[in-house]
Amino acid sequence: MRIRPTLVTLAGLSSAALVLAGCGSSGSSATTSPGARTATTTVPASTTTGSSTTASANFNSCTVVTTPDVAAALGQSVTAGTLGTATIEGGLACVFYGASSPMPHTPNIAQPDSVRVVVVKGPNATKWYNAYKSSAVVRPQAITGYGDQAFYDGYASLSVLKGDTYLRVAVAPAHAAPSLAAEKQLATAILPRL
Repeated sequence: MRIRPTLVTLAGLSSAALVLAGCGSSGSSATTSPGARTATTTVPASTTTGSSTTASANFNSCTVVTTPDVAAALGQSVTAGTLGTATIEGGLACVFYGASSPMPHTPNIAQPDSVRVVVVKGPNATKWYNAYKSSAVVRPQAITGYGDQAFYDGYASLSVLKGDTYLRVAVAPAHAAPSLAAEKQLATAILPRL
């Protein structure tokens, strides 16, 4: 019996190729131009609480956070981290979803019942931190005790600049307003790993 490829099979193979291509670039925290499209991939977050993996060549926003840290901040179990584009911060976002997050999960846009963690390392970190802080949609409120400088954007996230690293965390519960306390809790867990 001869098997002929169908359009569905070819489409599935094309999708798989795109995901694999995205995997090759997911290890980088290099700057991405705003609006650029990036393939997404699921990346397991660190399962340990004390390891530092930022020096490895495979560093990304998922390697600095643990699933238990994210679950504690959101107040429930979460999915594995999924990498997506983070155009505000110029890097890759690691996004986790709670049980009430709407389907399909789309890591390139903010969704309720999710947690977004973005880490940008290198010379562009300060540029992206300052660009977000000065954007028209942000009402920055200075926060002390986190990195070199930090601010709450007034409604959805905590941004921290520590040396040449920019960390932004956003905890978006499904049935409550975002909580700066949850974002501080998550940032406190992540900062020692940067």
